[in-house]
Amino acid sequence: MQFLDGPSPTHDLTYDDVFMVPRHSAVASRYDVDLATNDGTGATLPLVVANMTAIAGKRMAETIARRGGLTVIPQDIPVPVVAEVVRFVKSRDLVFDTPIALTPHQTVAEALALIPKRAHRAAVVVDGGKPVGVVSEADCAEVDRFAQVRDVMQPPAVLVPSTTDPRAVFDALDDAHAALAVAVDRDGDLVGVLTRTGALRATLYAPAVDPTGGLRIAAAVGVNGDVAQKAKELLEAGVDCLVVDTAHGHQDRMLEALRAVRALDPQVPVVAGNVVSADGTRALIEAGASIVKVGVGPGAMCTTRMMTGVGRPQFSAVLECAAAAAELGKHVWADGGVRHPRDVALALAAGASSVMIGSWFAGTHESPGDLMRDSDGRSYKVSFGMASARAVANRTSTESAYDRARKGLYEEGISSSRMYLDPARPGVEDLIDQICSGVRSACTYAGAASLAELHERAVIGVQSTAGFTEGRPLSTSWT
Repeated sequence: MQFLDGPSPTHDLTYDDVFMVPRHSAVASRYDVDLATNDGTGATLPLVVANMTAIAGKRMAETIARRGGLTVIPQDIPVPVVAEVVRFVKSRDLVFDTPIALTPHQTVAEALALIPKRAHRAAVVVDGGKPVGVVSEADCAEVDRFAQVRDVMQPPAVLVPSTTDPRAVFDALDDAHAALAVAVDRDGDLVGVLTRTGALRATLYAPAVDPTGGLRIAAAVGVNGDVAQKAKELLEAGVDCLVVDTAHGHQDRMLEALRAVRALDPQVPVVAGNVVSADGTRALIEAGASIVKVGVGPGAMCTTRMMTGVGRPQFSAVLECAAAAAELGKHVWADGGVRHPRDVALALAAGASSVMIGSWFAGTHESPGDLMRDSDGRSYKVSFGMASARAVANRTSTESAYDRARKGLYEEGISSSRMYLDPARPGVEDLIDQICSGVRSACTYAGAASLAELHERAVIGVQSTAGFTEGRPLSTSWT
């Protein structure tokens, strides 16, 4: 990467402060761009779901991995629960989505409570493991809430073997004018479901799979307590990437934790953070990190910069840390601060191998938590920062009331924020489509067929606030 006007500016830059200049390109189509990472994680997309309790759950992990990214299960989740999540995710089909499964005798009220947890907005009624019907929200409209789903379900319009090619599923759905295909194994038992859009995605994305063919998943461990023991248990559970995580990564406790984890000789990438300087990056790599997480304070739920004055504009932080990591043959993840697809492209241009996303993915069907509606009928989910009082209360639930109250006095994060679902993009896959469209196009503008080429060929300019505003689209006329 190089700056348009020569040397790097003397002041630090955010993503909003910079833009990418088009270059001569031999890349004819965005579909010719390879978005696979080279950091050893096996991801085919440079997207990582941040280890936040309100965002990273088993449903999110399954969906992201099926499209090629990685989800990090938070450090405050008990290891037995993480092990079950890992088992669940690795057992999922690589093409067909896992549906809500109901028995014929469950009620319409139960169906309505569960259907919003899936972006395909339906549930499959199963009897003895075999699908006998499909229930959508429309089927439940104006129906007694205590009625049984067998009374409102519709027979599957398209029933296919789980070995069916996604293109064939798309054609079958199109011919039947149906919204959902139900897939079964050779015994007729339910495997999953697929929409027309899902069938298209299955031909555009490559899932992130481990050597045994299971979907990949990561998990985080903190720097307090018996770090080595928890890391050992997570590795035994089968995680494909281990993240040693704390807000301030350039400290002795982190370095000790990293050395303890590296002593286990893990055969998976070890990620550590967070830092924002070359010195911090080198310290973590020398202690055993293969990937360094970069970012202090740019997240939407984070109040660190306003509370402490500590942090660094994210584009400059990624640029410096990525250069330091590359000198040692390692990589960085850009953690936080992305609000638009352009930000992801710019982070990758600056040298990040992947970009961590948190709050942007909180307002989706796949994030944990119930779907709520405000007084205007708009759908939202509640999100919170991992240093907020709410998160601290969750992490310290086994401590004494005194210790919990003492720690609760200090917080650096928002404890409750409404993350509204975009009606046009309510699922995380919708956002992945939007992000990948932007990143692929950015690569074609730079003449890059891969992420490595994007970093090599990107030419970055610095702009004023007016320059950034000029690039924003208008939803209505200016007259």
